[in-house]
Amino acid sequence: MFENLGSRLQSVFRGLNAKGRLSEQDIDTAMREIRRALLEADVNLGVVKEFTARVKERALGADVLSSLTPGQMVVKIVLDELTELLGTTPTKLVLSSRVPNVIMLVGLQGSGKTTAAAKLAFLLRKQGKKPLMVACDVHRPAAADQLEALGRQLQIPVSRGADDAHDDPVAIARAGVREAIDTLCNVVIIDTAGRLHIDDEMMGEAEAIKKAVRPDQILMVVDAMTGQDAVNVAEAFSKRLDFDGLIMSKLDGDARGGAALSIREVTGKPILFASAGEKPDSLEEFYPDRIAKRILGMGDVVSLVEKAGELEFEDDFSESDADRLKAGKFTFDDFLKSIKQMRKLGGLGAVAKMLPGGGALKDAAGAMDESAVARSEAIVLSMTPQERQNPKLLNGSRRARIAAGAGVQVSDVNRLVKQVAEAAKMMKLMSKSGGKSGKMPAGIPKNFPSF
Repeated sequence: MFENLGSRLQSVFRGLNAKGRLSEQDIDTAMREIRRALLEADVNLGVVKEFTARVKERALGADVLSSLTPGQMVVKIVLDELTELLGTTPTKLVLSSRVPNVIMLVGLQGSGKTTAAAKLAFLLRKQGKKPLMVACDVHRPAAADQLEALGRQLQIPVSRGADDAHDDPVAIARAGVREAIDTLCNVVIIDTAGRLHIDDEMMGEAEAIKKAVRPDQILMVVDAMTGQDAVNVAEAFSKRLDFDGLIMSKLDGDARGGAALSIREVTGKPILFASAGEKPDSLEEFYPDRIAKRILGMGDVVSLVEKAGELEFEDDFSESDADRLKAGKFTFDDFLKSIKQMRKLGGLGAVAKMLPGGGALKDAAGAMDESAVARSEAIVLSMTPQERQNPKLLNGSRRARIAAGAGVQVSDVNRLVKQVAEAAKMMKLMSKSGGKSGKMPAGIPKNFPSF
């Protein structure tokens, strides 16, 4: 998400940083480029005008024009304004003391409500809650079956209501809350019906469910790929239902991100969650400041560390492995373990995007290409256990055999052998440096890794 916008804005800032001093004309030129980039990202026109006006007013201040690093000052201003645009207030889902808590999902058909219900239930269960999903979409064929299938997959219970009330969404919602009380579930997630467009029947049904179960939170699910249509729909729902927050779905399918940048400013409602993938754990809490930094190429190390903390790596590297790596003994088996760890974090590309400048590194070197990683993995898997532990055994004939087994060229094998040797050298140098300077030791290969 935001890839196109991020690359455009970063290009503008590189031009500003190249100048020792900024004139008013330089700032005007930069504002035109920023305005064009935002419009191409499908950001609402009114939002773009107000955003660029605020940035320009601050950028023309004396503290910027007289600064020794005016380009960096402008970047800081844009970062602050992007964060303000996305929302500076806390965006966590706050559950009340009521048991069970009732969360109602609304939105158009195709926005991803049913999948979002399952992802939200999965997330809440990880936080120690006991959720129950309620299938109140009686209009879309097999909607309840889909929710039930997701429930079985995630081992989360689903309520469909009594047989004699299977076509009454209000009765199904009431029955779901009663079932949650009977089964000691403390969170109820109600999946409501949507339409291909906004109509009175859909809104009336949602209002009736709201009146019947008095939800603690109403969350609207919007499809990020629909751009400004998502903003217009959210505005209409806000007027009728006064929902509490938003779930942005399918952000992985939208490289522009205009809806996410516009929707809070237009509706006044915060984005609580963002979904960028099909897996149950792809729903993440939305942090405006972190998203703003990702857009500007500053990375999101905090989210990366948090994600790593949620995963279990202890089975990958033992304490004895750590001591061996410090001594510079990095084997091909260690290389495979490293790939396994990266994939747990979403893959090398995902990690690169969360590192400062990582997106540029990915584009410049192609180092984070998953297919290249898979080829390297195939090369290692074509080695014998002895060869993986002792790269010195890899003479010419062995390398030819490995290349044939992996379906690659001998030059690919040679390249990987060299890179693993460089990794061992890097770890040994880092161990000797003790990390006192906080910088990478001299002699580390600049192009590592490049699988």
